[in-house]
Amino acid sequence: MKVVIKNWHAIAQWRWDTGSADVDDDAEGDVCGICRVPYEGCCPSCKMPGDDCPLIWGECSHVFHMHCLLQWIGTAASKQQCPMDRRPWVTAERKVDHQGGR
Repeated sequence: MKVVIKNWHAIAQWRWDTGSADVDDDAEGDVCGICRVPYEGCCPSCKMPGDDCPLIWGECSHVFHMHCLLQWIGTAASKQQCPMDRRPWVTAERKVDHQGGR
């Protein structure tokens, strides 16, 4: 018996692993605190989401689109502080646990 595939439509979905333990899909927690665009989207400076518009974590545990944060840090008003809690901004080192996905 020979099978011929005439059509195939692949569907996929991806999400950034922000380390958030919220399973409720809290919409407020899944957006950049600066531009208010979901992490899966891209910042206003980019055209396509993904690796070209990465996320950046602070030691304070806040997450932003990297381009949004760099633009924020570049302003005098930022005083090199996290825009969410006003602690001095220190970029966290993300360690990936290959077994747990984080």
